[in-house]
Amino acid sequence: MNRTMFDYTKNILERVSFDPLLFCKELEKALKMLLPYEVEQLTDWLFDYTNEKPELRQCLIFVNK
Repeated sequence: MNRTMFDYTKNILERVSFDPLLFCKELEKALKMLLPYEVEQLTDWLFDYTNEKPELRQCLIFVNK
């Protein structure tokens, strides 16, 4: 996977952020596909992104596994 997959994942998560359940589901799929260093980048991005959308913070439990 390259940087494009990371960007694609962020794009998908932004598009489904209207529905917390769908967001969690897509996040789980992304965590299985991304490389370890991409997961770290995604984690940083998620903490910033969910500051503005507190209803999505419940999905961060998947990142801490």
